[in-house]
Amino acid sequence: MSDPQPVFREPASPETAPASPKSPFQGATSQAAVSGEPESPPLIIVDGANVVGSVPDGWWRDRAGAAIRLRDRLATLPATGLSGIPAPVEVVLVVEGKARDIPQGPGGVRIERASGSGDDKIIDVVRGEPRPRRIIVVTADRGLRDRAVALGAEIRGPSSMPR
Repeated sequence: MSDPQPVFREPASPETAPASPKSPFQGATSQAAVSGEPESPPLIIVDGANVVGSVPDGWWRDRAGAAIRLRDRLATLPATGLSGIPAPVEVVLVVEGKARDIPQGPGGVRIERASGSGDDKIIDVVRGEPRPRRIIVVTADRGLRDRAVALGAEIRGPSSMPR
């Protein structure tokens, strides 16, 4: 008999959350900070398929429509931030499959379209960011979480997103 798989649970609040794996870039002093140049705002990368799929609301009948609704809910984040991540922030929504062709939208959320695996596209975005920069990947996908953390990203679960 094999051991049961651990269940990913969102912490109730940032104050009671266990310490997340520390990014090798957290606490680092960047050249921008030393020179007085502005730091890049934190980057929040949202695994669109995983976040949409975390709520059984019939999204499977209209994947593109569900992705558009998520994009529109995320539009407040650049100006408001997330719990423990003050604004301003940059937000990237990674879409794949039938949701890949959704329009950009007016809310300041950048759409990244995966031609194949959405997880691979997310990892490409993480790798492509100059360091040091705080990067947060929003997903409950264990494999993606492990890959992103190995690159220095922090992880938040789907329930951290605006509903």
